Amino acid sequence: MAWVLQIVFIAASIAVYRLALVSLDLRALFKRPELRQQVGVCVLMLIFLWTLKTGIQPGLDVHFLGLTAVTLMLGWRLCIVVAPIALLSLTIFGVYPWHDFGVNLFLGMIVPICFTYMVFLLTYSYLSRHLFVYIFIAGFFNAALTIAAQMFSFSVYYKLVGAFPWHVVVNDYFAIVLLMLFPEGVLNGMCIAGLVMYKPTWVTTFLDRDYLHGK
Repeated sequence: MAWVLQIVFIAASIAVYRLALVSLDLRALFKRPELRQQVGVCVLMLIFLWTLKTGIQPGLDVHFLGLTAVTLMLGWRLCIVVAPIALLSLTIFGVYPWHDFGVNLFLGMIVPICFTYMVFLLTYSYLSRHLFVYIFIAGFFNAALTIAAQMFSFSVYYKLVGAFPWHVVVNDYFAIVLLMLFPEGVLNGMCIAGLVMYKPTWVTTFLDRDYLHGK
């Protein structure tokens, strides 16, 4: 069952990856020195955050995501293309096992990126376009929801493959989500707040005409 799901996850990730590439001209994008610098910073930040994992039980690891900030910085398409570099690097160096690459790629990365961008689109469409809405809702609150969604999806995966008893998953893994919501929100919210103040050109989803003048 686990290997079947791994293959399904890898196939689904490739499909989303190809969808993201459809409207991206990577050669034109990476001719911009500032964007190359921005992508490098994002990859290094993700590697650092995902290295700082802690194990509740062997195989039940939690770590900060940071994907909300990276998605808001790069946009979902470029983030889908860039973020796997961090995961592949950590897998090559043995931080994460190869046999979990598919699930880590899809549930640990693709799902959170798409989820966080969906929340951003909802805030952009239905809430007042104000600086504080962007920072606290699209940044802070979005990040908290995203890590909750990611941990819930992993909980369902562990149940499906029978990796751990359900009561262990609920009591020792998913229950800790309450401890992760606030720090994940603060981490991403502060990152976005600092960027829109000092490096607004690094944040693809932030436009002065929208958020500094309101809807």
